[in-house]
Amino acid sequence: MTAIALEDLARRLVTQVPGAAPASALPPIGAVLGVHTRDGTRVAAAGSASVGTDQPMTTGTWHDLASVTKVAGTTAAVMRLVSDGLLSLDQQAAGLLPTFGEGAKRDITVRDLLAHRSGMAAWWPLYLEARPGAAPRAAHAVVDALPLTDRPGSRHRYSDLGFVQLGRIVAAVTGLPLASAVRTLVHEPLGVDLRYGTEPGSPVAASALDDRVEREMIDSGIPYPVPFVSAGFAGWRTGLIQGQVHDGNAFHALDGVSGHAGLFGTVPQLLRLAVTLGRARQEPSLWAPEVLDVFFGAAEQAAGDGRQPWQQALGFRRYTLDLGGREVVALGHPGFVGAAMAFVPGAEVAVALGTNRLLHGGVPVPTELLLREVLRLALDPTAPSSFRPAPEPSRGMS
Repeated sequence: MTAIALEDLARRLVTQVPGAAPASALPPIGAVLGVHTRDGTRVAAAGSASVGTDQPMTTGTWHDLASVTKVAGTTAAVMRLVSDGLLSLDQQAAGLLPTFGEGAKRDITVRDLLAHRSGMAAWWPLYLEARPGAAPRAAHAVVDALPLTDRPGSRHRYSDLGFVQLGRIVAAVTGLPLASAVRTLVHEPLGVDLRYGTEPGSPVAASALDDRVEREMIDSGIPYPVPFVSAGFAGWRTGLIQGQVHDGNAFHALDGVSGHAGLFGTVPQLLRLAVTLGRARQEPSLWAPEVLDVFFGAAEQAAGDGRQPWQQALGFRRYTLDLGGREVVALGHPGFVGAAMAFVPGAEVAVALGTNRLLHGGVPVPTELLLREVLRLALDPTAPSSFRPAPEPSRGMS
């Protein structure tokens, strides 16, 4: 993809939406896009990094990676531990987290957690039950005590809480705080600057207007019914969220550091990680080839119900794209705020993006669709774009 084509695509990200997006979906107000192919690595930016200011989005802007943390931090760290023989995919999680081991929970393995088939609930507002001033220990106790929603191994249910537990397992095996473990196992050896929290003094994209998404989830019960009301919590953020992790559990209950969310980074650094993961077989000192075979393959019993546009590998989402009859499989993950990454193993194709899709106050375009469209065009720059004009936004930022 040429520099001009990439710059044009970045502008489309902030003015148009993928054809499969909901009719009322609005594009992010700012975006950074990175693409790596055999022709080279290029990054482009467009739009604004925040609201109510003239702060532009730039290639050096830091982003809340949200659930990209699950693969850019936690999964990559578990791959290292398994490759080094310090952890087994078939180890019981309760053997590593003793307070988690009651009843059927004793059957949950590390593999189950990575494949989102542990039977754990998808989400729970931990901060509404954790004793104030005792987090994150109190939040972890809430996770341990929650009943399972399914029998372990019986079905795929995407679970933030499962990755909370995986982050704790990484810390337990290494004897290090999670942030230090991820840095030592993954980011420092790869020369990648991703971190829990931002670099002081660096520009950071705003991620949301306030905590309204979290509040609406609790009060509506959509998509996860919970027996609470948002009025029961006094700690809601009522102003622009910028430089803090957006995820409510990570921020309000886990001191910003968790296996499911909390990492920040720039798109060039996230792209560097994606490129390195695509070349993972060239790093046998970090990841054993037989371990990569397991992590990158489709996880049996974890492909979901057929409605989701991806299959589940271990930690990574697995995307199958049809390019004129040629099937290409990519691995990656989106984040709720608007960051995402993906790579094609062994093919020198990787993409990364950072957007602030929640800032316009309307219906945000799904990150998953942005990722798939960018990936498709990176694989075949001559393919017709599916982007269409977005509805006129009501940019009232309230």
